[in-house]
Amino acid sequence: MIMAIIIGMAIVTMVPRFIPSFIMEKITLRPWLNRWLNAIPFAALGALVFPGIMSVIPDQPWIGLLGGIVATVIALFNLNVIFAVVGAILTVFLLTM
Repeated sequence: MIMAIIIGMAIVTMVPRFIPSFIMEKITLRPWLNRWLNAIPFAALGALVFPGIMSVIPDQPWIGLLGGIVATVIALFNLNVIFAVVGAILTVFLLTM
């Protein structure tokens, strides 16, 4: 019974994700709409990350902002993402000492 529930939940989760992919490969979008849709993941990532940056140390949000700025600068050099993460962590660590 548990296996049937797990398989059912997997199917219910997969169907809404696969249907748009089959529909979208047959549709040609206008260039401006395509650019707008390509920007959505970056906007969503910013909306998810920014509140966390501001709440690293609730009394001192500027420390989190500086860590985020360091990570952004490192990312602009097209380095591996681990360097951006470590740079942000080191910045916050050094500023809280």
